[in-house]
Amino acid sequence: MLVAKYYNNNDIRLEDLPTPQIGPGEILVKVRASGICGTDAMEWYRLPKAPRILGHEIAGEIVESKSDHYHPGQRVFVSHHVPCNDCKYCREDNQTACDTLHSGNYDPGGYSEFVRVPKINVDYGVYVLPDQVSYIEGTMIEPLACGVRGLGLIDIRPQHTVLILGCGISGILNIQLAKLAGARVIATDINEYRLKKAQEFGADVVVHAAQDLCLKAERVIVCTGAYAAVEQAFRSIDKKGIILFFAIPNRDISIPIPDFWRNELTVTTSYGAAPADLEAALDLIATRKINVKDTITQILPLTQIQEGFKIVAEAKDSLKVVLEP
Repeated sequence: MLVAKYYNNNDIRLEDLPTPQIGPGEILVKVRASGICGTDAMEWYRLPKAPRILGHEIAGEIVESKSDHYHPGQRVFVSHHVPCNDCKYCREDNQTACDTLHSGNYDPGGYSEFVRVPKINVDYGVYVLPDQVSYIEGTMIEPLACGVRGLGLIDIRPQHTVLILGCGISGILNIQLAKLAGARVIATDINEYRLKKAQEFGADVVVHAAQDLCLKAERVIVCTGAYAAVEQAFRSIDKKGIILFFAIPNRDISIPIPDFWRNELTVTTSYGAAPADLEAALDLIATRKINVKDTITQILPLTQIQEGFKIVAEAKDSLKVVLEP
């Protein structure tokens, strides 16, 4: 089978590997669509483990099954990370802190023609796609689920103003989720294309990030790794407000501790998604409460993955790139 092995952003090699053989309780999925996550193009994050076959946003068709719960022909989304559901973190409903969730994956990765889904992922991470959800839309379940979890941590209310810094795909999804919660949304970016998209997807106000923001927001969601956004977040947060680092810079941040203390600010982070978040995301897509279809701006064959990574890394006139192996 054809796979794409990542060495760095400018060196992704197409190779042939044997199709994986499945064992008891496992399934083999033919990958029909695989999204390129922005984190896949963050070299500081990916290079330490390179070379490897990346890709964790997949939808496909089961072609072989040794599970009693699934059969060939079913259209599915498969989660690459699943919790053990038994450790102290899982028992306290903090599945994204589970060591099993952080260590598991499917074989060999989503940038391939087929993936073997281990039994634990079959048991806890396979979701049958409704007829109205396409394979392409299915790739957006995991990214949207990350947003569902993040917003669930910061208690957005209808009377809130939410400032979203960065209007790439994560910013666009967070805009839609915040609007669904009834909030007023202000979005910033340095890219005019993405500011236009933010407005199209429901932002009440869009502002170029170079402009001074004379506002105080109850919630700030950082959806870019630019350090300038960190500084903007602390300038813009209202008293008793919450800053969510949905994305992070590649360096430690400096917290203005007098303001942090005096104004009783909260700073929190969000990483990944739990099964409940994935279920919620699938429902939001299936019921069309969140528009993911129009966030997909480029669809390429797996053989053009190098071009796809270039588009993602340059972060210009695009939101989401999806590959079709």
